[in-house]
This record gives sequence, structure tokens and C-alpha cells, in this order.
Amino acid sequence: MKQLSNSVLYLMSISAGLVVANLYYNQPLLHQIAVTFSVNESTVSNVALSTQVGYALGLLIIIPLGDKITNKKILQFDFLLMILSLIAAAMSNSLLLLIISSFFIGFTSAIPQLFVPMAAELSDDKGRGRAIGIVMSGLLIGILGSRVISGLVGAQFGWRVMYYAAAVLMFALFVLLQLKLPKIRRNYKGSYAVLMKSLWFYFKTESSLRLAALRGALAFAGLSAFWTTLVFLMEDSFGYGSGVTGAFGLFGILGALAATVIGKLNDKINKNRIILFSVILIILSWVVFLFSTTSLIGLIIGITLVDLGLQALHITNQNIIFSKNPEARNRVNTIYMVSFFIGGALGTTVGAFAWQHYQWIGVSLTGLLLSLSLLIVHLVYKRKTL
Repeated sequence: MKQLSNSVLYLMSISAGLVVANLYYNQPLLHQIAVTFSVNESTVSNVALSTQVGYALGLLIIIPLGDKITNKKILQFDFLLMILSLIAAAMSNSLLLLIISSFFIGFTSAIPQLFVPMAAELSDDKGRGRAIGIVMSGLLIGILGSRVISGLVGAQFGWRVMYYAAAVLMFALFVLLQLKLPKIRRNYKGSYAVLMKSLWFYFKTESSLRLAALRGALAFAGLSAFWTTLVFLMEDSFGYGSGVTGAFGLFGILGALAATVIGKLNDKINKNRIILFSVILIILSWVVFLFSTTSLIGLIIGITLVDLGLQALHITNQNIIFSKNPEARNRVNTIYMVSFFIGGALGTTVGAFAWQHYQWIGVSLTGLLLSLSLLIVHLVYKRKTL
């Protein structure tokens, strides 16, 4: 197996960020979409929910194939459906069609999760944390930057233009990946059914994987509740639109930029300590959010803390699960990431409900409860982390 060159590593990092951005373009645009289709805030949140559910299902169905089928063959089919889904979203003339299109956008945007195990596979033990951190940096900057870009594009040109632009960008990226990404062949000879059944085997036998999955789900549930409802808070408390809401993603990029450093620390420091530090940051962020209903500075501080904490937790979780079962890294990543985004979908739903009934105080208390649950889970079961 070829060793991972820096040029390929950074290509995977950039590609992960550009593709995963498709999941989050809709969040700063929800208010505009609600106005377009004359629906309330709770109803329009189904656009974000369907995207996350689609992503979780894409992880479950597509990513295990990374242990069986060459990476380039997966990309060919996936990008075709992805581009068509983005165009369909841009052309939607009803909320239902947009929700369906959003589901397939999420489904096909699971592809970056092939790059993370690939980086781990092509790296030696000493450099695995660094490689995961670099790919995750790109992915996380894509998540955060997507909100900034879509907020600005939505404010200037309307929400449909964002989807058209994303379709063009994905076509260009597909061409580049076909030219530059190394082809990785697989030796797995079993059927797809057997491949999928093995997911349960790894989930059942790996306690560290189950714990990482639960930690990730709880942390991401809180973050999704925040980003789904932030646009509503900005409209109600500050009178700002999608452009300003999206720009808040810039303050979370610190956490993304720190991902490479965190990855390197994973190669040197006890992982339980990193996880505990991460969870404390997440709890502090929700305490700050609770008292920031009318404070932009408080929101900025909270965003910086929550993104830094989540990324440190996420990278450490993945480093733990990739250190075992090298023949099945795509499958263990599937289990972890499906749980992660099921948590995100739950957070979107609970966050929208909390906002509709209790406004920002309800959202903040929901996030705080999820974070405290995360701390309890880690303290009780931390011996199973490694």
C-alpha cells in the first residue's frame, strides 16, 4: 500500500470540506426558505433534519463499501447523484420537493467519511493522529465555512443560487479527484449482505467503539440544536438575516484549525484526558449560551468553545476507533458516524421543539443537559475508551 503524500492528504482534506459543506448550506437559509414556502420555523427545520437523516443513511449504506469496492468507483456513482440532487433542490417548487432533495444531498455527502479512514490506513502509527487531524481540519472548515458562504449568498442572491453554485463546484471537484486521487483496491471477497452484517459484530464486540459513538452522538446533538435555532435567535433578538448568521461560522473555525494540533496531541497524550478537557469546554459553552440571549459577544465566545470542544472530542474518538481492526476501518467509521449524525438529527428536532415552546432559554438548557449527560457517560465508562 502506498504511503500518504502531503499533496494527496491535503487534497482529501480540501475535498472533505467542500463536500460536507453541502449538508450545512441550508441552516442560515431556513428563514428565507420558510418565507418562500409560507411555513413556520418548526416546519422548515425539516429541511435540515432530512439532510442529516440522509447523511446518516448514506454513511450506513455507502461507507462500508469502502472496505469492498475501489474508492474511485464509489465516487463516480455518488457524485452523479449528488449533483442531480443539488440541482433538484435549487429548482424545488414546494417544501416537500426541497425536503426530498435535501435527503439525497445528505445521502451523497457522506463521501468525506471515506477520506478519514483512508488517511488512517495510509499512515503509520506515529503519524495517524496527524493525518486524521489534517483531513478533519478540512472537513470542519467546510462545515463552518459553508454557513458563512450560504448566509452571504442567500442574502445577496437568494437561497436557490447557493444550490446551483454547489452543483457546479461538485462537478469541478469530481474531475479533480478522478485525476489526482490514488486508486485503492480492496481484497474483501464477501457479499454486501455479509459486509453489512459485520457492522453488528464490530458494534457488539468493541466496547470502545460503542462508547465513542455515544459520546459523539451526545456532543453533536447539542451542536445541531444550536445551529438549527441560531438563525431564529438572530432574527428575533437582533434583527439580523442569513448573512450575519452564517458569518458566525467564522468564530468556530478556530476549533477546526486546532484539529491538526489535536491530532498530533493524540499521538502523545492520554486520550481520556483530551476527552475530559473537550467535554468541559462543551459544558462551558452552553453555560455561556444560556446567558447570551441578547449578547453577541457571548454567542461568539460560546461558538468558539463549543466547536473547539467538539472537534477535540471527535478527532480523539476517531483516533481510538481507527487504532483497532485495520481491515474494517470504513465499517467502524460507519458505526461511529451513523451514531454521530443520528445524534445530530435528534438535536435538530429537539432544538426546534425547544425554540418553538421555550425560545433560546429552552435551547440552551437542552444543550446543557446533553453536555452533562456526555460528562456522566465519559466518567462512568472511561476505562473502556482505550
